[in-house]
Amino acid sequence: MRFGTLPLDRAEGAVLAHSLKRPGVAFRKGRRLSADDVAALRQAGISDIVAAQFDDGDVLEDAAAKALAQALAGPGVVVAAPFTGRCNLFAAAPGLARIDTAAIAAINAIDEAITVATLADYAPAPQRGMLATIKIIPFAAPKAALAACIAIAEKRPGVSLAPYSALRAALVQTTLPGIKDSVLDGTEAATAARLASLGGTLAHVRRTAHAVDALAREIGAAVAAQCDPILVLGASAIVDRHDVIPAAIAASGGTIERFGMPVDPGNLLLLGRIGTVRVIGLPGCARSPKLNGFDWVLQRFAAGIDVDAAAIAAMGVGGLLAEIPRPTPRAGTEAPSAPRITALVLAAGKSSRMAPANKLFVEIDGRSLIDHAVAAATGSQAAATIVVLGNEAARARAALAGRSATFVENPDYASGLASSLRAGLGAVPADCDGVVVLLADMPGVTPAHVDRLIAAFSPLEGRAICVAARNGKRGNPVLWAKHFFAEMAALDGDQGARSLIRRHEDAVCEVDMPDDGVLTDLDTPEALGAYRAAQGKSA
Repeated sequence: MRFGTLPLDRAEGAVLAHSLKRPGVAFRKGRRLSADDVAALRQAGISDIVAAQFDDGDVLEDAAAKALAQALAGPGVVVAAPFTGRCNLFAAAPGLARIDTAAIAAINAIDEAITVATLADYAPAPQRGMLATIKIIPFAAPKAALAACIAIAEKRPGVSLAPYSALRAALVQTTLPGIKDSVLDGTEAATAARLASLGGTLAHVRRTAHAVDALAREIGAAVAAQCDPILVLGASAIVDRHDVIPAAIAASGGTIERFGMPVDPGNLLLLGRIGTVRVIGLPGCARSPKLNGFDWVLQRFAAGIDVDAAAIAAMGVGGLLAEIPRPTPRAGTEAPSAPRITALVLAAGKSSRMAPANKLFVEIDGRSLIDHAVAAATGSQAAATIVVLGNEAARARAALAGRSATFVENPDYASGLASSLRAGLGAVPADCDGVVVLLADMPGVTPAHVDRLIAAFSPLEGRAICVAARNGKRGNPVLWAKHFFAEMAALDGDQGARSLIRRHEDAVCEVDMPDDGVLTDLDTPEALGAYRAAQGKSA
């Protein structure tokens, strides 16, 4: 890759290194300059630019990031679309991150242009939580270095997810004079909440005297109830392998695998087994909902990962969990997750320009236009799809049978596009971060187009309105951050949200697409004919 100052007569095809804003020109860094872009720069009085040019040995940043992400991604991992040289890996379900730390270290040592950052191995991740991010630092990566990274990644999954399964656990608490019922009740509630957070249930609850025989009977009852694991919390802490709780496990036919763990709080955890049933003698800190060593063991059980004495012994590095004096942490430092984007398909209009036919039901490649649009939404990484219907709503529902979407009917559809936009926004889930608005007459829009918009979306980095574009020409779909919803709902008549784009130009990011599908709408017989003719020529 060659980087430096270029005169405009050699700038076509180069990638802009720094954003440029002049009257009539607003280009973000990373834009690949077309002939029209160069002409616009010249018109704005710019004679040279700082840009990057590429050689045969370079792989462009998005392609490089995606190739490495796909090689690293193992089971349970969703690969997002790349954008600005970054490709993120997300959890397909709640679970534990499994990271091949040696492989990640080896990849990061190959070339400074190629970086991989991950969660820690065994770190919990919510559904849609980020597991890793691949970032290409310059605008391109050396092909040979990328190939070496991919070769390491392909030997075994570098990033995978162990999803939680539903544990059916038992809790047995022992009592001594002086222990309040409120303490036992609080322990039961905290344990049930821990299990619920991992998708499990507290199916069997008992209280008994702090004595070996009484406890052994209750442990046996929990085994008979087919619970696994069995959690035992004593009225008095375990202090020896021959104390009440380990002795009761032994009396129940079990064995003690490990007493004590190098995690604080949680040192006094005991791990036993009765046949295949796992028994945990809980440390006293398990009465609290605060993170402790018991959580680490329970998370692994829920993720289908067995824990033995060696696994517990290995928990010491990072095992200091106790609170220590420290500065107040910066707000917003929690691990990032995939944005929750709702796809909003507008399909309510009168189709007056295609009359007498309703364009929604015109077929392209054997499928109706409305089905193409909804398939682009539901096949993408959008968290939900809402379809706004109006004209011939019943026929539209029938055409979309089997599609996983929420339908909203707009009785005021004849008033124009704004009323359909308002109806759709009213149905967007409260936890949504934004909406991507799709038009129902654009059969060239695909899930990949939608995913690329979602990958670009980052209001904190100034990308709150992401507009699909092709060679500098803006089209559809458009993704909007939720803080624009009120302004969008206030529109009226047949105007879409283009006026808002002009009003909030500083928040706009043009997301360049690889084809013209984002520019082509079929709202007249002439447009339909031209599209079919072009299809025939390319067939």
